[in-house]
This record gives sequence, structure tokens and C-alpha cells, in this order.
Amino acid sequence: MLQTRQNVLGERFHLQRAAFEAQPFPNFDVRKDRLKRLLALTERHEADICTAIDTDFGGRSAHETRLAELFVVRAGIRHALSHLRGWMRERRVATTMPFLPGRNRLIPQPLGVIGIVSPWNYPFQLAVAPVIAALAAGNRVLIKPSELTPAFSALLAKLVAEHFAPDELSVISGDAKMGKAFVSMPFDHLLFTGSTAVGRQVATAAAANLTQVTLELGGKSPAIFDPSCDLDAAVSSIEYGKL
Repeated sequence: MLQTRQNVLGERFHLQRAAFEAQPFPNFDVRKDRLKRLLALTERHEADICTAIDTDFGGRSAHETRLAELFVVRAGIRHALSHLRGWMRERRVATTMPFLPGRNRLIPQPLGVIGIVSPWNYPFQLAVAPVIAALAAGNRVLIKPSELTPAFSALLAKLVAEHFAPDELSVISGDAKMGKAFVSMPFDHLLFTGSTAVGRQVATAAAANLTQVTLELGGKSPAIFDPSCDLDAAVSSIEYGKL
């Protein structure tokens, strides 16, 4: 079974690589369409997403999922749609005298195939929010969601397959062994959200392919009360942030 899934991973990766090479500079309309489909996925299946996450957690408030995950993703997509044309715009850069009459331009360019490894704690937001930036930038994307949220991961794979061609955006499910195979692929950029220990392994695997990485490593966010603090104000602020 693992070998079959790894074969799927290799096939999807090479499919996206070929698609990117055939269309390395997707235009504004193509990127806008992809972002709108991502927004439609989010808006049409809100209840299903809340139910799947509730199942995986053994009980999690739909209000928390809507606020911390769906709202964040929808806001991010709308922000990207509003600013996409400006992000894509070519910019003139000043040319120093020795290089005249030449001229300089700054042209934003897609990287290629992006890999995203997301954790269990906010499974929708931490999988899909990075996809927004990747699609806006004109890339193809593979997602490896956490094996600790099986109901949600299966749902995400189903929804993505319904809204996107596999050479645009695809989900690869599997356990930790699949995760190791995933981060060993020669992505053009790899984004990992998770623990520091696993982050070191991801960075090591990516280094073999000279893959650029973004590591968002988790922590406990400790708070320290100094003797000089206003205890009532500090407790209120920390409670608000923690809850």
C-alpha cells in the first residue's frame, strides 16, 4: 500500500512539474480562477469541514473551526484576489550610469511545484492558507496533511479533487513514512508546519535536493509574570490570547 501511495506521489509530482514547464507564467485570469475555486471549496463545504474536524478531535466547537480556520482562509483568499494584479506587476528599477542606456526591471516569477506539509491542530487553515500564496504566485501545489486527522484529510483530498485538476493542486495522504517520502521530493519550495524535531528532519531531507524551505515550528508560547506587572491586566490579556 505504501509503495502504491509513493507511486501516486511521484506521478502527481511529475505531472505538476510537466504542467508548470508547459505554462511557467500563468496569467492573471488563470490565477484568479484558481483562487476563486479555492474560495468556493471553502464556502460550499463549511459544514462538512467542521464535521470532519469535530470527528477527528473527538469533539471540537464548530465556532472555533469557523473563526480560527474558515474565516482566516476566506479573508486570505479575498486579500489575494484584491492585490493579485499589483503583486504580478512588473516594476522599473533605477539603472546606474555605467549601465546606461540599459534598463532594469523587477519581474515576479513563479517557482514551480510547491510542497506543503500541514499539522493536525488547525488542519484546514494550516494546509490551505499557504496554498493561497502559492497559487497567487502562479505555482502548482502538493499538500501532505496530517495522518492524525484522517477524516479531515480524506475530506480535503476529495474536495480538492472536485475543484482542481491534479496538475494544479493535489492532496497526498499517508502516514509518517509517506511524509518522509514527500519531503524528499525535489520541490521548488517546501513549507512545513510542525515540531522543531521533525522540522530538522525536513530541512535535512530538503537539503539533499537544494530545496528552499519555510519552517513554521510550533512552540508552547509561555508567559512569564514579572513582579512589577499589573497582575489583573496581565491575567486578562493572557486569558484572552490563550482562549
